[in-house]
Amino acid sequence: VFQMRSDGISAEGVRDQYADGKAAKVWEIFIGDKKSRTENYRNFLVEKLRENGVRRILDVACGTGVDSIMLVEEGFEVVSIDASDKMLKYALKERWNRRKETNFDNWVIEEANWLTLYDDIQHLLNGGFDAVMCLGNSFAHLLDNYGDQREQIQAIRNFERCVKPGGLLLVDHRNYDNIMNTGATPAKCIYYNSSHTTDIKTSVLYIASKPALVTLDYQISTGKGEVSEFRLSYYPHKLKVFEEILRSIFRDAPTHETYGDFKPLDRVIQPAFYIHVIKKAGSA
Repeated sequence: VFQMRSDGISAEGVRDQYADGKAAKVWEIFIGDKKSRTENYRNFLVEKLRENGVRRILDVACGTGVDSIMLVEEGFEVVSIDASDKMLKYALKERWNRRKETNFDNWVIEEANWLTLYDDIQHLLNGGFDAVMCLGNSFAHLLDNYGDQREQIQAIRNFERCVKPGGLLLVDHRNYDNIMNTGATPAKCIYYNSSHTTDIKTSVLYIASKPALVTLDYQISTGKGEVSEFRLSYYPHKLKVFEEILRSIFRDAPTHETYGDFKPLDRVIQPAFYIHVIKKAGSA
């Protein structure tokens, strides 16, 4: 039996790999200080948002809130959603602790399902968001349950519907092409300045000679000589296929940029992550 992280269900129809609470707790340790974002990431994200006139953002993969907190601190208006209530409790705690700050008091945090997202957050749309973001390899948590990527396509369509005309979608995934070629996953993360030593054991499950699932077994030093382990499962998105899906949904997009570790692709040889920045047709 090929085991995934958890059988818990947080939002109807979407598997919550953090449902038992352990992975969420260890992940919080791995990320470390919420202010400890890599400068390359902070600068890349904030610059992209500001140069496109973004003010209102939907973070569809809030998790423990690390990205949303950074953006709230930068003065953006943020709505944050996640399918895992165990992850969201850390974001809600931070919001409560900083509720006397106006930006944090206005920060909206809700549980939602990507497959029904547009309907779930109708009361928050107000004509759409300047930017929708799904970063930190979060989208790969949505697996291909039917073998035709229909649910992944449905989720991206919902993201697109939440972007106002002229707005942006920012979505990323690990370099699964390289992971499948080498059988290894880089332990260093471009997003976090974590001080905890991490080892990642990589396994790839093939179904009918087709890669269907990548599992990463994390080993994280939590201090005092203790090491915590947990497993997360991901769908191995291939770069060219993912770009084709985005193009099919964001028809007539005026720009579609793909970066490797926050750099243009011609400036990086084998990035750990691909970041897609795609602009929706129309004008705000």
